[in-house]
Amino acid sequence: MAQGHGDTKGTTAHTAADGGHKAPFPPFQQETFASQLVSLAIAFVALYLIVSKIALPRVGGVIEDRQKAIEGDLAAAQKLKAESDEALKAYETELAQARARAQAIGAETREKLNAQAEAERKTLEERLAVKLADAEKTIAATRATAMGNVRGIAADAASAIVHQLSGVTPDSNALNSAVDASLKG
Repeated sequence: MAQGHGDTKGTTAHTAADGGHKAPFPPFQQETFASQLVSLAIAFVALYLIVSKIALPRVGGVIEDRQKAIEGDLAAAQKLKAESDEALKAYETELAQARARAQAIGAETREKLNAQAEAERKTLEERLAVKLADAEKTIAATRATAMGNVRGIAADAASAIVHQLSGVTPDSNALNSAVDASLKG
């Protein structure tokens, strides 16, 4: 038996007094329960102190820094939005002013061109009036010349007709007065 006992030494914690059962799990042993509660309380207090004095302030600081960064970013975004709105408003104002200037320049140019066209038209009308007056004078002179020639031609023709019909050459004074009377009436 000693031999069997010696072989099992160190391989098992069972004894005959135990009835061949293992020792219970240490946290469940009643003899160490009070010391375990004290150890748990000490560990809890230590953990609480570490968390409340070190970890939570750091986490709170990180959260606060993050909140400040978010608020700063939001404020910067709002500022940039306001600036972009102002820039857009300024752009639209400049665009409206540029359109107004362009319309004014267009109207001014149109008025200048209309004034130039009117001045050129008047100048052209004056030239045409002068040319027309000259043409009318030329026509009147040509008509007067032609009428003078008509009188002479009519007198010659009447003289030739009278001479042909009667064989007598008519008196030039009587012939001229007869031609004048027929041309006037």
